[in-house]
Amino acid sequence: MPAEEELDVEAIAALRKKRQFKKFSFRGLELDKLLDLSPEELLNYVHARARRRMKRGLKRKPMALIKKIRKARAACGPLDKPAVVKTHLRNMLIVPEMIHSCVAVYNGKTFNMVQVMPEMVGTYLGEFSISYRPVRHGRPGIGSTNSSRFIPLK
Repeated sequence: MPAEEELDVEAIAALRKKRQFKKFSFRGLELDKLLDLSPEELLNYVHARARRRMKRGLKRKPMALIKKIRKARAACGPLDKPAVVKTHLRNMLIVPEMIHSCVAVYNGKTFNMVQVMPEMVGTYLGEFSISYRPVRHGRPGIGSTNSSRFIPLK
């Protein structure tokens, strides 16, 4: 009996180790294959606007950003986080080469840190750095109704 119990405990431990986590896939591609894609092959997996922009070629500023990201990656160790790269390019498409890098995106006032994750491929950097303060409706303030005009000055 004790031998059977030990086997059961070992089997349960093995099952726990083998727990399946949800594998990331970008439109049917696993992360390893996504990182190995050439820019021409990536065109088949992004939306039409991104496809058009990539076909017309990356201009000087986006290429400079990618070079800075490559340089930051090369400068850090294999297990370290790369240095933050600041940019004003809110319209830069996120490509697989940028995954797991830190980019500070300018929102018109400050630089917001963006940790590029695999789910972000094909989107723009500006989508992750909000450039306005969302409206809070229903708060009384100057210029509203007569009853709420009085705000004490302390």
